[in-house]
Amino acid sequence: MVTTRYIPVSDRNLILTGYTGPGQPAIGRRVAATLQRTFVNVDLQVEERQGMTIDDIRLRFGESRLKTLEAEVVHEALLYRSAVIRVGGQTLMRTGHYDRFVETGPVICLVASLDSVLQNLHLTLGARYHNPDERSLALGHVKREWAVRASPGIHEIDTTYMTEAEIADAVIDLWRQLVL
Repeated sequence: MVTTRYIPVSDRNLILTGYTGPGQPAIGRRVAATLQRTFVNVDLQVEERQGMTIDDIRLRFGESRLKTLEAEVVHEALLYRSAVIRVGGQTLMRTGHYDRFVETGPVICLVASLDSVLQNLHLTLGARYHNPDERSLALGHVKREWAVRASPGIHEIDTTYMTEAEIADAVIDLWRQLVL
C-alpha cells in the first residue's frame, strides 16, 4: 500500500505517464500552462544531460548508465512542488521511483486503444514498421510503458478519440477531483 505524507494541495504535483504517442509532452506543457505550473519532462532532461536520445544512451553506454542518469533526474524532479511532471512508465517503474512520485501528487496515466497505438507506431516508424525486428522493439517499448498501469493508485484516461485540448482538459479535471 502506498502511503502519502501530507503535502498542501497548492504544492501537489501532477505526474503524467503512459503511452499516447509523440504528443504527450505537448499535452503536459498545455496542462502546466493552464494550471500555471512548472512543466518538467524527465525523459527530455535525461536526453539533454547526455546529449542523445534515450535509445542511443542505452545502445552506446548500456542500461546501467541510463538508469544512473534517470535516477539523477528523478531525484531532481522530486524536489519540485506545484509542477506537472512528465515521466515515462519505464522510468516510473524503476526501483522506488513510483512510490516517491506518488508521495508528491497523483499519477495520471494516459492510455489509448491498441489499434490507435499500432497506428501511431506505423506512422512513426514508416517503412521500418514492416521490419519484424523494428516492430518488435517498438511493441516491447509499448509493453514496458504500459506495465505502470498495474500499479496501485494509477488513474487512467483513455485518450483514443480525444484531441490534444480534450486530453488536457480531462487531465486537469481529474487532477482537480483527486487533490481537492
